[in-house]
Amino acid sequence: MKTFSATPADIDKKWILIDAEGIVLGRLASIVAMRLRGKHKASFTPSMDMGDNVIVINADKVQVTGKKRDKPNYWHTGYPGGIKSRTTGQILEGAHPERVVMQAVKRMLPGNKLSRQQMTNLRVYAGAEHPHEAQDPQVLDVASMNKKNTRSA
Repeated sequence: MKTFSATPADIDKKWILIDAEGIVLGRLASIVAMRLRGKHKASFTPSMDMGDNVIVINADKVQVTGKKRDKPNYWHTGYPGGIKSRTTGQILEGAHPERVVMQAVKRMLPGNKLSRQQMTNLRVYAGAEHPHEAQDPQVLDVASMNKKNTRSA
């Protein structure tokens, strides 16, 4: 029996809507990363963009466990002495809370050209509104998948 290898004609992309309200960040990011890569499909081919288009809403209401809300996130500006940091809590309460979810998903994907292409299939919104109603996304209830996926603050 030959191993199945998908071609671009075999790829069937769907639109998935995930509500992140009350969901633990790491568990949400691992589910979204799996959907973006397409590992949930039987026809998964590692070298192809098999994944679905994922819409995450209410990213500002995502939960972090333990002391991770106080953990600093570092980045460098590119200038000498340009290391900066903000805590996860500051980012979630700031102007762009969706960046926390984007960074968590990005770090769960392999660091190559294909994963950068797959990240373009992810749309994260801080509020409950999104402009993708025309795509008729299927709702994926992450909270009911496992009782550990939700935590009360």
